[in-house]
Amino acid sequence: MRAVRRVLIAAGLLIVAAAAFYVLYVGASWLQYGREKRETTPAAAVISIDRFLPAYDVSEKHETGVRAPVPITYQAVRNLDLQRSTAVRAVLKSRMLLMGDRGAGMERRPFLEQVHAMGWGLLAEVPGRALVFGAVSRPWERNVRFHPLPPAQFAAFREPGWAKIVWTLEVDPAPQGLSLFRTRTRVATTDAGARRRFRGYWSKFKPGIVLIRHQALALVKSDAERRARAAARR
Repeated sequence: MRAVRRVLIAAGLLIVAAAAFYVLYVGASWLQYGREKRETTPAAAVISIDRFLPAYDVSEKHETGVRAPVPITYQAVRNLDLQRSTAVRAVLKSRMLLMGDRGAGMERRPFLEQVHAMGWGLLAEVPGRALVFGAVSRPWERNVRFHPLPPAQFAAFREPGWAKIVWTLEVDPAPQGLSLFRTRTRVATTDAGARRRFRGYWSKFKPGIVLIRHQALALVKSDAERRARAAARR
């Protein structure tokens, strides 16, 4: 009984610590909102997203080195399946439960088909190197929906009450024939009301959003490196 009690106490302390960390993280995200250092386009990047979203409320950039050449890493990017990740599925399910979203969730489809089915539009592509997706949305709503816009209209969109979102998947060459995989995300709101609503949403859900980005990096890295090892054995 004492051993069980110690386990329960330890588990309770972990839950309390995790809850306290989450509260602190949410508070820090709320205070930091709109105050991030302005992002500069990486020197190696072959595409600039300033043409679509030069001013923004929040930005995220995550990258990882990959022991595979650019063509193989880009192939892994185009075959990315986030549903393979238990963590991603848990984040998406948690979001649905917390927001009361009764949708069916993401279907298992080829990556680009899945992205388009969710409502994201392809704003630009550099074949073999980069994809840029964008949509306007109201993420703070229960049943979130994404709406694509033609690239020529995206930057000029100013209708009140929306968040404009751009995100990228990029592969750059690295020394010794290897590569660097990067994903960037920017969000801009179109008026004060949307900014207030998105600020609250972003503060609460940023940990899950960042986790999904890191899982994307890990999935692409592992898939590309597996493909590279298989190619080397031939």
